[in-house]
Amino acid sequence: MSPFPSSASPTENWRHLRVTTQDGVATVTLARPEKLNALTFGAYADLRDLLAELARDRSVRALVLAGEGRGFCSGGDVDEIIGATLAMDTAQLLDFNRMTGQVVRALRECPFPVVAAVHGVAAGAGAVLALAADFRVADPSARFAFLFTRVGLSGGDMGAAYLLPRVVGLGHATRLLMLGEPVRAPEAERIGLISELAEEGGADAQAAALARRLADGPALALAQTKALLTAELDMPLAAAVEMDAATQALLMHGEDYAEFHAAFTEKRPPKWQGR
Repeated sequence: MSPFPSSASPTENWRHLRVTTQDGVATVTLARPEKLNALTFGAYADLRDLLAELARDRSVRALVLAGEGRGFCSGGDVDEIIGATLAMDTAQLLDFNRMTGQVVRALRECPFPVVAAVHGVAAGAGAVLALAADFRVADPSARFAFLFTRVGLSGGDMGAAYLLPRVVGLGHATRLLMLGEPVRAPEAERIGLISELAEEGGADAQAAALARRLADGPALALAQTKALLTAELDMPLAAAVEMDAATQALLMHGEDYAEFHAAFTEKRPPKWQGR
């Protein structure tokens, strides 16, 4: 995402999200606990626009995506989204579905690591939001469910058919997207859907600790690693190693690379600047 801002001022209040930042770590909380944080049109739009703003804010070096209350996110609100889409024409439906995909692209393309803190249910669009994060830290009672076929839609919603096979493999992805059955935390960890399994009730704290560790690291190196992981998914090997070579050549001119050498020589921890 471009770091160059327009004339518009950064948004101070987000109607559908709770946003805090501290020492380079942004925490974005889905805050409709009475509806298991079900997403509305406004929540999708806020996530899309917030991620774009944070990507331009060079002070943000990691992000935690969490849900308030009993679960992470139960997906799209049945009344406010599914009911409303029945009255939309094709052009309106295409606009809506493109917007949800833009949220996933923003999660994958923002220049900082994203850590999803999952407790309770992550269903439908909620499961895809967690999937699009770079790390998923989950409680043992967490469960993921890609429910799209159960409402008569394709399981390949919001990029799920692209991302899920690359995380858990084609066989597991086929089962999860076609059947829509929930996968609980122990199995999710076994197939690679969960990055870290927390103690019960500890996903938020463990995700925050991981985000803190990432934010304290070499931000530019992490941003480039994330960009390469996404860009090289569909590249032939020759193109991928050439992109790696170009990226490393640029980073070798960076201040963090020189700082590592100085720190190693002086036998001290490096002081990363993200440059």
